[in-house]
Amino acid sequence: MFRFLLKLIICLGLAIAAGLFLLALRSGDVIYSAYEWISPARFHQFDNLIRTVATEHQLDPMLVKAVVWRESRFDPRKIGSAGERGLMQVSERAAREWARETQVANFHADDLLDAKTNLEAGAWYLHRAFQHWEHQKKPAVFALAEYNAGASRAQRWANNDSTAPMSERAFRSNIDFPGTRNYVASVLERCEFYRKRGRM
Repeated sequence: MFRFLLKLIICLGLAIAAGLFLLALRSGDVIYSAYEWISPARFHQFDNLIRTVATEHQLDPMLVKAVVWRESRFDPRKIGSAGERGLMQVSERAAREWARETQVANFHADDLLDAKTNLEAGAWYLHRAFQHWEHQKKPAVFALAEYNAGASRAQRWANNDSTAPMSERAFRSNIDFPGTRNYVASVLERCEFYRKRGRM
């Protein structure tokens, strides 16, 4: 009887593991899905806040979550090598511009370690980048390049004319920073991953 129960438990365990593996495989990213199942709180704790802030700034919440994933892997206390802070790795310079434009009083760089403040500043900056490139057929590529490398570099990659229509392919081929090229591709792939499964 004991051997039968042991075999049954092993078979059930293997069936559950196989089922989870198949679900992860169907998701399009086995490793991400596995981490998400292991630590759901980390991967979803900011979803409501991301949704709210993205909507306020007229951004796709799945794109904002993809930026958060790429920038910080959902760590609100992360500090980058150049001093960028928080979920969206906002630089102090960009944050001060956000604080000035939105009239946030008594702003300090460490305020960026607060998830809501960071998302507000990062989403504001990303929305502004989208506004710079709104005339493009696919502005996300241009806006993400600007978010990652700055407006002057993005302008250079657009041949110093942000108003002339340019193909996404031509713009990508002009990006001479491999890190930015990879950044744009990975954020867009993660956003598409969220869209395909129908949730953040």
